[in-house]
Amino acid sequence: MKLFHFILILLLAACQPSAKKTEFESLKWVDLTHPFDSTTLYWPNNIKSFEHYTDANGVNEKGFFYSSYSICTPEHGGTHLDAPIHFAEGKQTVDQIPLSHLTGRAVVIDVSEKALKDRDYRISVEDIEAWEKINGAIPDSSIVIFRTGYGKFYPDRKQYFGTELRGLEALPLLHFPGIHQATAAWLIKNRHIKSVGLDTPSLDYGQSTDFMTHRILMGANVPGFENLHNLDLLPVKDIYIVALPMKIGKGSGGPLRIIAGIQ
Repeated sequence: MKLFHFILILLLAACQPSAKKTEFESLKWVDLTHPFDSTTLYWPNNIKSFEHYTDANGVNEKGFFYSSYSICTPEHGGTHLDAPIHFAEGKQTVDQIPLSHLTGRAVVIDVSEKALKDRDYRISVEDIEAWEKINGAIPDSSIVIFRTGYGKFYPDRKQYFGTELRGLEALPLLHFPGIHQATAAWLIKNRHIKSVGLDTPSLDYGQSTDFMTHRILMGANVPGFENLHNLDLLPVKDIYIVALPMKIGKGSGGPLRIIAGIQ
């Protein structure tokens, strides 16, 4: 009988909810995503922008409230993901990217002091090495986020892109920071990164015409996150990123909801 009582006590204890929080429950979550609405910014030569249509909104004939909407959007615009297939033939499409490349430990490298003084600034290997001297080497298989400070300009098209013009005539007038192609190659070879993101319209700087940073990263199946938000709210490390795009079959990119968990 005593053994039965002991087992019963153990079973009852096991059924009680644990008061101890898991690691994820203890995190504070920061949204790194700009809303998708009429202010969403797209590449200047995109014919379409974000469109939101009301299909139903109100009390229906049966007497209860019901709302439903339709949306239309290009793959690349607002806070979004660039899949490797975007610039590398035969590489991963949106639906093929492993979830492990979209989630994980991350670091934030702040280059805003330089970038805000030079709209054509390209993030260098020296910027990373300077960060590592203070914070230690970036661990392998990290997600690397660069803060240029340009996120504060969104959605002001002129401040963010460097021009308020749209169409092909706007492309030579684009001026915003990006990642130098040598830096992209260095991160792949020396830090084996999962993915990379920043708070500008493109991984390449605005004046790029060959998009070599994209081509290098995508050629190594490294996806990119563009037009990030709230990077000023993040510490430099001890961050956990969850970056989940709309799972578009055979997509070259897509709208992204990206969040960061911090202690």
